[in-house]
Amino acid sequence: MQKKWQLTFLLLQLSIYVQAQQKILGKWRSEDKAGITEIYMERGKYLGKLVWLQLPNDANGRPYTDSENPDKSKRLQPLINLVILKDFRYKDHIWKDGSIYDPEKGKLYKCIMWLEDDNTLMVRGYWGLFHQTQTWTRAQ
Repeated sequence: MQKKWQLTFLLLQLSIYVQAQQKILGKWRSEDKAGITEIYMERGKYLGKLVWLQLPNDANGRPYTDSENPDKSKRLQPLINLVILKDFRYKDHIWKDGSIYDPEKGKLYKCIMWLEDDNTLMVRGYWGLFHQTQTWTRAQ
């Protein structure tokens, strides 16, 4: 009987852990409200792609592209559906070991993320000894 309770307890803990790490999934509005990134899981890692931009097209109606990408072969890729969050893993209530790409500057930064609550995601990018933290809110 005791082993049954231990197994039940372990399964409950595993379920709580899985639910906690899945809370990040969904659509998140950037701090400046200019974009929405959808966070999803693929092959055991968390990624995020731009799914909405306040200004998706230039004055001629053409979609904005990743024009600042250091890889010239990627500069014509539209910003919509561009993966900007890559390779995050969940540990100790933090999504870590990932990176965030800034298409405005064409720069890639180390990044961690954590939830303040179910609707508030903190996104911190690092460059050297410095960092910047943004507050993203869950999009409806």
